[in-house]
Amino acid sequence: MVLASASASAQIDTLSKHQVKENEKTHSPKKATLLALVPGAGQAYNRKYWKMPIVYATMGTCIYFSISNQKQFKRFKNAYMQRDKGEHDEFYGILSQEAILNNMDRNRKIRDYTLAGAVLIYALQIVDANVDAHLFHFDVGDNLSAHFYPQTFTPIYTRTPAFGIGCTINFKQ
Repeated sequence: MVLASASASAQIDTLSKHQVKENEKTHSPKKATLLALVPGAGQAYNRKYWKMPIVYATMGTCIYFSISNQKQFKRFKNAYMQRDKGEHDEFYGILSQEAILNNMDRNRKIRDYTLAGAVLIYALQIVDANVDAHLFHFDVGDNLSAHFYPQTFTPIYTRTPAFGIGCTINFKQ
């Protein structure tokens, strides 16, 4: 009877491993990465729908501020060009030419930073989709636990106590 039950459990284990391998074939990190070229599609493929609004909101915010600062940059640039020609501009009597130049530079910098932020967020969502696809079948059951606690230790060189955080990770089987 003991041998029969051992062979039966071995068959169940191989069946479940076979099913997991089939699921791994159907969920491809390569496909998630390719889909992530369209913002949010990789997160949808990985069934992490809650991440999609975050991707769209952050990228949309960066693009909105980029466009807004581009408009302001053009506005100050036109005023600066009119001042160079000796014409009156919309800021005549309000801002000096130096103040217009400073505002123009400030809006240009903010525009560039927000565009860089949008590109960074785009790249991060691609990386997120790829990593999430690789960890799609990772077991995050009750057998994993982490415990954080305050800890003091004495460094060798200073010999004065220092405070930190200790961590214990348990992998139960």
